[in-house]
Amino acid sequence: MDVSTTFNYDVVIIGAGPAGMCAGMYAGRSMLKTVVLERIEPGGELLNTEIIEDYPGFEHILGRDLAVKFADHAAKFGAEFKNGVVVESVRKRDDGNFETRTESGDVYLSPAVIITAGGTPVKLGIPGELEYAGKGVSYCAICDGAFFRRQTIAVVGGGDAATEEADFLTRYADKVYLIHRRDELRASKILQKRLFANPKIEVIWNTTVERVDGDEQGLVSSLKLRDVNTNELRDLAATGLFVFVGFRPNSGIVEGHVDHDDMGYFVTDANMHTSMRGLFAAGDLRSQLTRQVTTAVGDATTAAIAVEKYLKAIADGDASEAIVGSGGYAI
Repeated sequence: MDVSTTFNYDVVIIGAGPAGMCAGMYAGRSMLKTVVLERIEPGGELLNTEIIEDYPGFEHILGRDLAVKFADHAAKFGAEFKNGVVVESVRKRDDGNFETRTESGDVYLSPAVIITAGGTPVKLGIPGELEYAGKGVSYCAICDGAFFRRQTIAVVGGGDAATEEADFLTRYADKVYLIHRRDELRASKILQKRLFANPKIEVIWNTTVERVDGDEQGLVSSLKLRDVNTNELRDLAATGLFVFVGFRPNSGIVEGHVDHDDMGYFVTDANMHTSMRGLFAAGDLRSQLTRQVTTAVGDATTAAIAVEKYLKAIADGDASEAIVGSGGYAI
């Protein structure tokens, strides 16, 4: 029988992607007792990205190698990493501390939390999707596009992500079908213009993917499509299916109301402070224009420094006077 344990830290960081690891480094440099909780291993989306070419200082580096550098750097400054830890809930107690509870029953108490838990791609929920995940079904063009050189593949979606990634995938594939359930795209006009000008892309309108089928080697070989107007079914030969129908932020673990946008992303002030006092957010689950490694580490730098100032204000007994705007703290 597992016995739960209670741990005490100055700050608990949830998620060890680029934002979480950077926050850990800065919190460690500030001499805060810091723990970074990660459900798998440090790296986040870096582990799903083969090559990183847009991070300053590294013209070309493997995603996994960059993740190792991030984690080692944070650990050097004292951040403690606990891997294989699944966070079930984050609750603010009446005494002002946060109670971060894990699947194993362990509890982490801290006056501040930085949540950098990212998000999860929305799945189609069709037969074959999970069976062929990693075997032709993908949710990341940058990660997996190079595996489909000179092949025929399909992209599902109609927003900016689907349109942009379909265009990107033509670097590798000979033919890219963009499958959309409506008769017009939701993507920005400039992305649509680029898409329609690409001779390698063909849009299949008013259509959904009903099933993913594979070959004897266990790889994707075709898709079963349905016309939403006529219900007619047909097969489309394709060796890859890239799904871009949405991205769901992992913000549901926080109990109680936190201001968020229409998509569920946490809204913060300039110091990454959410509407829940003591709860900071950084990276992909924060409402912002773009989500890249560079923006994640920028968010995290600000959040960690803001936490250090926040805790000092509490220790000095003047936290209420340190408030700037909606929950922010003077840096």
